[in-house]
Amino acid sequence: MAQSLYEQLVIQTQMNYSRYYGVYAQGGTPIKLTKKPPLPYDQQIKIFAQKVQEADHIIVGGASGLSAAGGGDFYYSATSSFKKAFKRYYDKYKINGAFAGMMNHRWASRGEYWGYLATFLHTTLHARVRQPYRDLQAILKGKDYFILTTNQDTQAIKAFPETKVAQIQGDHRFFQCSMQCTDDVWDATKKIDEIYDYLEEHDTTAIPDDMIPRCPHCGAEAFPWVRGYGNFLEGQRYQEQYQKISDDIEHHLHDQHVLFLELGVGRLTPMFIQEPFWALTNNLPGAYDVMVNRDYQFLPQQIEDKGTAIKGDLAKVLTDVRTTLGR
Repeated sequence: MAQSLYEQLVIQTQMNYSRYYGVYAQGGTPIKLTKKPPLPYDQQIKIFAQKVQEADHIIVGGASGLSAAGGGDFYYSATSSFKKAFKRYYDKYKINGAFAGMMNHRWASRGEYWGYLATFLHTTLHARVRQPYRDLQAILKGKDYFILTTNQDTQAIKAFPETKVAQIQGDHRFFQCSMQCTDDVWDATKKIDEIYDYLEEHDTTAIPDDMIPRCPHCGAEAFPWVRGYGNFLEGQRYQEQYQKISDDIEHHLHDQHVLFLELGVGRLTPMFIQEPFWALTNNLPGAYDVMVNRDYQFLPQQIEDKGTAIKGDLAKVLTDVRTTLGR
């Protein structure tokens, strides 16, 4: 299958990531940054709001910081939300965050591993729409937009029509075959609820072996259709997600004002949102890029007159922009 436009951009930036891995690992970027001092915060918020008003089309890149800003902050450390949602496992093992349990912990059995995994998935699938997404809904109201997300937690598709969302890193709602015997992905939500209910009813951390989800084709263990800690299936559904964002970009290549919004894009995966957005902003005459990050303020020199980098709490930034817009 031919690579879509956006997938080509990602592959190019992945090559850059491999070449300069040491720089990225230190939290930096090999891209030459502007030497211009950032504008005061209040002025940056006004620019953000103004660009939203002017935009013919808005492409949002939502990464982990977007969900974390609304309380989905249990991935990398044992936050209070982690201790509450994963109480049985934290009390028993003192696991330091959801990802640590997925990648670094040795479970007593596959049944216990699946109990933890189902708890993880149940927590995200049943989470309410977080406030930053609600503020983003208000900011985008009445505008033509598209959402690209690397988050797998289903927040984006809860907040926006799925036709306007591309989930290029997977989706907690689906299982795949862990051995990739088939291109199929299938609904995981009913099985996850079943496992979670069993854990609750029996006050246990493990499920029986016969409850472990399996591939209906070959009988191998199922696995969440997500990138990051398993054999991620880059099949038909994966290609469809890339095609959605590619089609959207191609449809708006000649718009007078295209606004890119980088929301909560960190340093682990800049190749999926950040650097493709920088390249598109540089190459599209009417494009502008607004970048919001809690810890970094990277504005490439190439687009220093076509972008604003805001370093600050993403939840506050979105609330302030919403207020400025009167929405």
